[in-house]
Amino acid sequence: MNATRTGRDQRVARCTYYLESEVDPEQAAAALAGEQSSGTFVPVPGETPRIRERHAARVVDVRRLGRGGPSLPSRTHPDQVTRAVATIEFPMENFGTDLATLQTTVAGNLFELGGLFACRLEDIDLPEDFITAHRGPAFGITGTRRLMGGVEGVMVGTIVKPNVGLSEDEFRTAVRELARSSIDLIKDDELMTDPAYLPLAKRVAVATEEIRAAEQITGHPTMYAFNITGDLAGLRRRHDEVVEAGGRCVMLNVPIMGLPAVAWLREFSAVPIHGHRAGLAGVMRSPALGMSYRVWQRLARLAGADHLHVSGLGSKFYERDEEVAANVRSLLEPLGDTLGPVPTLSSGQNVSTPAPTFAATGSTDLLMLAGGGVAGHPDGPAAGVRSLRTAWRAAVDGVPLQQAARDAATGGDPALLHAVHGLEGGA
Repeated sequence: MNATRTGRDQRVARCTYYLESEVDPEQAAAALAGEQSSGTFVPVPGETPRIRERHAARVVDVRRLGRGGPSLPSRTHPDQVTRAVATIEFPMENFGTDLATLQTTVAGNLFELGGLFACRLEDIDLPEDFITAHRGPAFGITGTRRLMGGVEGVMVGTIVKPNVGLSEDEFRTAVRELARSSIDLIKDDELMTDPAYLPLAKRVAVATEEIRAAEQITGHPTMYAFNITGDLAGLRRRHDEVVEAGGRCVMLNVPIMGLPAVAWLREFSAVPIHGHRAGLAGVMRSPALGMSYRVWQRLARLAGADHLHVSGLGSKFYERDEEVAANVRSLLEPLGDTLGPVPTLSSGQNVSTPAPTFAATGSTDLLMLAGGGVAGHPDGPAAGVRSLRTAWRAAVDGVPLQQAARDAATGGDPALLHAVHGLEGGA
């Protein structure tokens, strides 16, 4: 079905949903639109023509996909439901330029509807007025590269491991070794916030001291993403602790803290915001519920995240490689005049993943976080960093990994060759 539109089209959020329903999908889409606005098709008391015109969400299109069993439980248990893709427009009049109200409108109570046996927000096109109301990332790809000393190609990073439990001395040793490897970024694990045994303030003091000392040796500035996730009242204090000590990046668990927290941090942050996605799979993993990465990243980047995790090709996580590549490409797409955030690869990244990653994305505007690929290198973290950079150059140049490893070893740097042998030995 198609609905006639008016001049209001330029000020609507156009959303694409996957739906399953026992009733006709047109009726299900209308119920969703009505639940999330003033009411659609079926007038309610007090719903005047003026209110409907200005505030009612409208079903623009419904495309049937066939029949099958229901994906989600509900009060009823039909054997078969109709699957469909529905496009619904929500007037900006209802949510203004507020991210939280937008999210409540397009991805809020609609998931509760008992008549829907699947409901997933697959895509969203936002009105220009909404996009321009948000500044987006303050640093993005270009600003991050600048703070890393103008690094070219893929940015290489790692995570302090073990992720929790390190004493101050153990933490110092780990950061010292990593910083002296000429790595681009070191980050806290998402689980490491402000524990009593190694508080954020102490980590900031130790890490910045070791990074400064390492830069005197290597000449390479390393960025540390300090995890400032925690109580909202203390967010600015934790940010200030990092910046006043000379830190160059803060990290926030975006799904846990919420978009408004990111937007507030963006208002005063003097350094890039490293956006972790811990918890996102809870609203993204099911193909029948929640929202797609494509939708989430648009909202997170408007809120102001400078880096956003995308998972990784060949990772231990659930997303297939083609899905991860689509995540990367979605971040590299323009969104109004906002800066592009850094797509951040993680989970199981090593010298074998640059080639398929570059083949799938065609970009080096990426940050690769490699834990074992750096700290687990048989010759130490510095060799791990060199091996990853060599593997990425080979991927861009179309040189097979084994050949690149032999060529580098012949030239005097066996780091990549040893990394490849390490992978083969662990296979």
